Amino acid sequence: MPRETVDPQLLGADAAAGLLRQRDRSRPGGGPEQRRPARVLAMANQKGGVGKTTTAINLGAALAEAGQRVLLIDMDPQGSLGVGLGVEPHALEATVYNLLMQDGTALDDALVPTDTENLHLLPANIDLAAAELLLVQEVAREQALSRVVERLRSRYDHILIDCPPSLGLLTINGLTAADGVIIPLMCEYFALRGMSLLMQTLDRVRERLNPRLRLEGIVATMFDARTLHTREVMERVRDAFGDVVFTTTINKTIRFAEAPVAGQSILSYADGSRGADAYRALAQEVLQREPAS
Repeated sequence: MPRETVDPQLLGADAAAGLLRQRDRSRPGGGPEQRRPARVLAMANQKGGVGKTTTAINLGAALAEAGQRVLLIDMDPQGSLGVGLGVEPHALEATVYNLLMQDGTALDDALVPTDTENLHLLPANIDLAAAELLLVQEVAREQALSRVVERLRSRYDHILIDCPPSLGLLTINGLTAADGVIIPLMCEYFALRGMSLLMQTLDRVRERLNPRLRLEGIVATMFDARTLHTREVMERVRDAFGDVVFTTTINKTIRFAEAPVAGQSILSYADGSRGADAYRALAQEVLQREPAS
């Protein structure tokens, strides 16, 4: 790929300027430990197949392993987040859909424990597809998930939202409810083409709906350092976004395809694998980037 074909405009770096200014890398200060409401992070990229669900599951599991109380929220009607954790979404009586529709379902009826200690799931299934249509008629439709999340913040240290591969109302709900956004990015040319639109969307959400939203980081997924193309794309992303790009890269491994079949995170399925270690390292970077209380 010729170098001049990938530039900051294509990556949306200018549109991200306001989001980048929101970043506060200072670490929490000393003193007695005090629990604070959960930090809410959305996994977002309108391109499918870039590792959003894989990142939500395994980053969540790595944070839970580090002693954090973690909730995963599935905002994709395909329900892949639940499937990846061994939950059959179509067999569930209560999901995030019921909470969004405020049909009287109790929070605890919709939350599902997982095999990983400290890791809970708020699942989705095909019912959620109807929510996008029904919410259009509602007042403050972009805040439907925020109302649910605010009731859950005190229970967890981190809440991770797996957004669908689109920039529709479900994704906007995820971004409006979030404190920060993590963008899983596959290092190939076509995966970059939508970055400008995504950055513009994040900037609009921050300006109009959620002023606290910041760009938490960009993580390279399915990374293959053996190819020149991958290295060149990664170089351009780092040139455009600097240290907002996580140092950790998630390399390709067959274990990522095998773990969802077993209904487990890669930390449970292949504890000593490079993939598991990569998500542990990513979890530590996320914790280090936490803003001061």
